[in-house]
Amino acid sequence: MNSSVIKIGQLCINYIVDGSSTSSLGMFELTVPPGSNVPPPHSHSNNEECVYVLEGTLRYTVGSETRDLSVGQSMRTPKGVVHAFANPFATTAKALIVNAPDIGAQYFRDIAAVVNTGGPPDKDALIAVMSKYGLILAAPG
Repeated sequence: MNSSVIKIGQLCINYIVDGSSTSSLGMFELTVPPGSNVPPPHSHSNNEECVYVLEGTLRYTVGSETRDLSVGQSMRTPKGVVHAFANPFATTAKALIVNAPDIGAQYFRDIAAVVNTGGPPDKDALIAVMSKYGLILAAPG
């Protein structure tokens, strides 16, 4: 189902199951090239998330725990817990992300509309989109 591929900067999101309309779980593949710009640390007020690495290595942080996840490894982010990811490694990482309930592909389309403008993204616009979908930017620390 490649009709749901969403590009946000260098990141690629391939939605497999969009459960947002039924408040069920959702699932997408996240491709993170080396050194990609990634979302700032944030939490989800409405959903929990699980990441499972399919290719490469993904640095994933949940709360105060940071791990370099390789193929077959996973981490779970409970609702309300600050999390972040990065790929400081030499090869592209790909992970399967499951949200319950799903945040939905439209969130990523809305973020893409702000990020893919050719210049630095409008931080206020990003925060507005995040807030609309129950994401809360972590306080700088």
